[in-house]
Amino acid sequence: MTTHLLGDTAVLTGRTMRHVTRSFDTIITTAVTPIAIMLLFVYVFGGAIESGSVAYVDYLLPGILLITIASGISYTAYRLFEDMRGGIFERFHSLPIARSGVLWAHVLTSLLANVISLVVVVGVALLMGFRTGASVAAWLAVAGILLLFTLALTWLAVIAGLTAKTVDGASAFAYPLIFLPFISSAFVPTDTMPGPVRAFAEHQPVTSITNAIRNLFTEQPVGNDIWTALGWCAGILTVGYVLANIAYRRKIS
Repeated sequence: MTTHLLGDTAVLTGRTMRHVTRSFDTIITTAVTPIAIMLLFVYVFGGAIESGSVAYVDYLLPGILLITIASGISYTAYRLFEDMRGGIFERFHSLPIARSGVLWAHVLTSLLANVISLVVVVGVALLMGFRTGASVAAWLAVAGILLLFTLALTWLAVIAGLTAKTVDGASAFAYPLIFLPFISSAFVPTDTMPGPVRAFAEHQPVTSITNAIRNLFTEQPVGNDIWTALGWCAGILTVGYVLANIAYRRKIS
C-alpha cells in the first residue's frame, strides 16, 4: 500500500495534539511558568532594573518568549520518549505509513503547542502594559524568528527523546536552555555584568535573538543582531536535524 507522507503526518499530528490538550500539566509548564516569571520580574524586580526609556515589560518580553519555547520543547522530548518506551513506534512501523511521518508529527506538535503558549504569554503581557508600534512586517519577522528558534530546539528535543534512558533524562535537557536567558540580555543589559559573565552573555544565542526581537518591537535598527540570531538558529537547526535523524535511524533499524 502506498504511503503518503503528508497525510500520515497530519493524522499522527492530530493524535499527539490530542495528548497535549488533555494534559493540564503541559499547559501549566509551558504557559503559566513563564507568565509567573514575567509577573515576578515586572512587579517585584522591575522597579530596581534600569531599562532606559523602554518600559521594563517591553524590555523583558522577548526573553520570556524564549523561556516559553524552552519550557515547551521539554515536553516534546517527554512525549517522544513515552512513545518509544510504550512500543508505539514499533506498532506504527508495522503499518503501511511513512516512517518519517511518526517523527515529523512530534515536531509539528511542538510547533503548534508552542505557538499557542506564545500567544497566551503575549496576551498576558498586553494586559500588563506591553505596547509596541511595530509594523506588520516587524511582527512577521518576530514570528519567523520565534518559529525558527522553536524548530531548532525541537530537533534537539527529538535527540533527547530518542536517546534518553529515563523519563527524567528525556526532559531534563531543557533545564539549561530555560536557564540560559538569565545569563543574557533578556533581563538586564549585558554591560552591567562582570567581565567573564558579560563575555559569555554577549556571545551566546539568546542575547542576539532577544536583541533582534526587542529592536523589532521597539522600532529600532536591528543591525547585525538579526543576522547573528538567524545564524544561530540555522546552525542549531542543521546540527539538531542531522543528529536527530541519525539517532532515529539507529532506533528503527
